[in-house]
Amino acid sequence: MAEYTHVKHGFDPVYDEHSKILILGSLPSVKSREQGFYYGHPKNRFWMVLAKLLEWELPATIEEKKKMLLENKIAIWDVLDSCDIMGSSDSSIKNPVAADIQGVLQKTSIQKIYANGGAAGKYYRKLVQPITGKEIMVLQSTSPLNCRFSLEQLVEMWRVILEG
Repeated sequence: MAEYTHVKHGFDPVYDEHSKILILGSLPSVKSREQGFYYGHPKNRFWMVLAKLLEWELPATIEEKKKMLLENKIAIWDVLDSCDIMGSSDSSIKNPVAADIQGVLQKTSIQKIYANGGAAGKYYRKLVQPITGKEIMVLQSTSPLNCRFSLEQLVEMWRVILEG
């Protein structure tokens, strides 16, 4: 049986003053924490979805991923700074503490905020939206656990981020 572990986020958001879109996950997965960067599980489709949407070659390194994000005015981070969690299971989250999303918003040109999955949306609305006053649009998760949708379907669902 998996046990609860207290997890502190551990790495910085990716953004610059030109960022116009913010994509928020809930908390980095075990694989992402091992790699020290977002969406590190090899079966997570986040980087594939963005590369297809942005018509970029699939980035392989952390530097290539940051370059793709920043050149397209996209910021990424997670809603939670820390929590107690079993493995990577969002449904097991207890004692969530929000990240300083407002601090990032003050340093950027963020106009739209999107959640990568329901948990990110739920914790944003509960813990962060009362502070920022900004709405969030929840998109289908790119997690390998969300196998209901093909890569092509996810790309179409995520196309909304380009409309802002």
